[in-house]
Amino acid sequence: MRKPQLDQDLSSIQEARDTVARAYEAWKAWSHATQADVDRVCAAMAEAGYQASERLGRLAQEETGYGVAAHKKLKNEFGSRVVWQSIRDQKTVGVIRHDPERRLYEIAWPMGMVAALVPSTNPTSTAFFKTLIAVKSRNAIVFSPHPSAKRCIFESIQVMAQAAENEGAPKGLINCLQQISLPGTQELMSHRNTALILATGGTAMVKAAHSAGKPAYGVGPGNVPVYVDRSADVEKAARYI
Repeated sequence: MRKPQLDQDLSSIQEARDTVARAYEAWKAWSHATQADVDRVCAAMAEAGYQASERLGRLAQEETGYGVAAHKKLKNEFGSRVVWQSIRDQKTVGVIRHDPERRLYEIAWPMGMVAALVPSTNPTSTAFFKTLIAVKSRNAIVFSPHPSAKRCIFESIQVMAQAAENEGAPKGLINCLQQISLPGTQELMSHRNTALILATGGTAMVKAAHSAGKPAYGVGPGNVPVYVDRSADVEKAARYI
């Protein structure tokens, strides 16, 4: 007797629900982390990402066919070490601002579980920086990778998750969906325990993120204009661009 085949959309929806539940439990523990804990974990993730930049840049280029591996390596280095250096000294735990005259205290508190969408054009570097900013602000994060870049994105997230866990972060704080479908991604974004969406991708996906009923930061297509002077080697310039 033939075994019934599982519906991929239903499987991906269930995976999204299970992963969000796991991340939410990890967040409840991480939300009470000290500033020292947060910074130690983030520093370890940034260094692990930096060290893996070349391997993951090569993997991203091979899997997607986009860009140049050496350039991907540079973006990964920026998305790990340079991003960390830019946020390292920001206080994200406890009182972060005090106005004595108005007798006001501003206290940092995490959002909760973050849903993150990652494109195929800059997959690994985006995974790096979104993980860093989520964990630095004491949030959990679940990624939905672009189908054509899911391997390199998953590998990038594994690098960050392992580094975080090695430094004491709870298991399940950093996650990546493996059964990719539009219904699964929609379930991730609209889940009751999802507090915030970080969407980088095509116009349709960014629009979907802003329509999910959650706070969302969306970044869509926006390639920079390039001027090629008549004196340039056009073929060489095209390769560089």
